[in-house]
Amino acid sequence: MNRLVERNYLEINSLNELIETIPPSNDIKLELLNPPDFNLSKFFYKQIGKKYHWVDRLDWSDNAWIQYTENKNVKTYILKKTEEIVGYFEQIYHNKKQETEIAYLGILEEYFGKNYGSYLLSEAIKISFQNNCKRVWVHTCSLDHKNALKNYQKRGMKIFKSEKINFNL
Repeated sequence: MNRLVERNYLEINSLNELIETIPPSNDIKLELLNPPDFNLSKFFYKQIGKKYHWVDRLDWSDNAWIQYTENKNVKTYILKKTEEIVGYFEQIYHNKKQETEIAYLGILEEYFGKNYGSYLLSEAIKISFQNNCKRVWVHTCSLDHKNALKNYQKRGMKIFKSEKINFNL
């Protein structure tokens, strides 16, 4: 079944433009997955993405996941509440352009509505600029969480491109 989907690309060009969110609780921490853990990356991708039709990596072999997550330009961060995993984001650094793409970002459903997503996005943007990038960008679409686009805009990101695409569900 084909569905018309609206995809928006957003960017932020300075840490000064970030509208930061405070941590939703005192017992949370953000950790860089170092060394990379392809199983955890795969878990988040599948668990969070199943509701939003993330399909481009579903047929990846373990070897493809390992090669991707071990790429020096790919960084994965995990958000934890005490020791429970809450969510993650994945960044791809484009060194020549001095920019960072937030490739994936999401929280597990049981943490919805508690500002974890806002906080996670704030941290993703901050970390990107701390790594000397001049631009952070992301894309989202009408299949994503109903608050995804609003969250990006509330953090200071601006739409720089929109398109409508046919998506096979």
